[in-house]
Amino acid sequence: MIFREMLIKSAEEYSLSLTEEQIVRFSHYFEILIDWNQKINLTAITDPKEVAVKHMIDSLSCYDEAIFKNGAKIIDVGTGAGFPGLPLKIFRPDLKLTLFDSLNKRILFLKEVAEKLEIPDIEFVHSRAEEGGKNRKFREVYDIAVSRAVARLSILSELCLPFVAVGGFFIALKGSQYSQEIKESTRAIKALGGEIDKIENIKLPGLDDIRAIVYIRKIKKTLSTYPRRPGIPEKNPL
Repeated sequence: MIFREMLIKSAEEYSLSLTEEQIVRFSHYFEILIDWNQKINLTAITDPKEVAVKHMIDSLSCYDEAIFKNGAKIIDVGTGAGFPGLPLKIFRPDLKLTLFDSLNKRILFLKEVAEKLEIPDIEFVHSRAEEGGKNRKFREVYDIAVSRAVARLSILSELCLPFVAVGGFFIALKGSQYSQEIKESTRAIKALGGEIDKIENIKLPGLDDIRAIVYIRKIKKTLSTYPRRPGIPEKNPL
């Protein structure tokens, strides 16, 4: 009940309106996450209050109704334990979601969550982003790419922008050290066909640090040379 109460309280503080069905699904998600986390390393955050805020509400912090159109195709790159993609899908069931991760154990976890929560319209892909971004099935077909991965923004942009169709958005959820990252990534974002549309500073309920949501609009096609081979973006960022 601690998780449920904290989720409701935090959602209200963040001006998010959750239905009872959504609250139940978030609660089941939390239970499955904690259970699986004893078998594989999914998250270092396990306290019910912290999971509610730092995982669930944080994932929803990037939601912008003007960008998340009805039935939009979304890909969560390097989704890990499903953040932010699965909370967004619970919040907006009409979204067509692809969860993309390089570790098959995490994909198996995500499949179980979707099955037990009875969430339809989710595609699960076990692959590296560098390879997926070259695949015609995934390249430049999504309205939105989201990522909460820890890589720097210049690296994330090379991994995520190739998935986004022209006119779509790459949305990066960044921590408190975002200012320098944004300065360093301007050249890379431009080279990959994007431009920063807006940056929203956010403060999660009960936390002091200021975080940022970076909205990058895809204004032209990404050159076929990107993304580069696996490992290269991290070793030699644009």
